This record gives sequence, structure tokens and C-alpha cells, in this order.
Amino acid sequence: MSSATTVKVSKATLSELEKIREQLNARSLDDAIRSLIKRHRLQLLQGTLGADRGKIKPFTEEDRGEDR
Repeated sequence: MSSATTVKVSKATLSELEKIREQLNARSLDDAIRSLIKRHRLQLLQGTLGADRGKIKPFTEEDRGEDR
């Protein structure tokens, strides 16, 4: 484990983090936060990589460039 630091959060935020920690079955708040960060990054990647999802159509015979 790397060195630790203190982060000031409200009691309400701490309560929410504890709930999330339990839902994720995380051993610590640090693990829960890391999991949330990883999920956020994955969602960003999926949003970026899937930007054309639903807009792209399969190629047809007319799309072939042989007759150009």
C-alpha cells in the first residue's frame, strides 16, 4: 500500500461512501473509491469507443470499390 493522506469530506459523503463500500463488497473506502474511478474510466472509454454505435451500417455489394 502506498502512503496515505487525509481527505476532508462531509459526514453525508462519508455515509454514502460507506454504503457504496458495502455494495461493492470492498475491504476499505480506498478500495471503493478506486473501484468507482475504474468504473468511471471504463464508462468514458465505452462512450468514446462507441461514438458511432447505431450509426454504422454493414457494408453492401455496392460499397465494394472494384467498379470505380
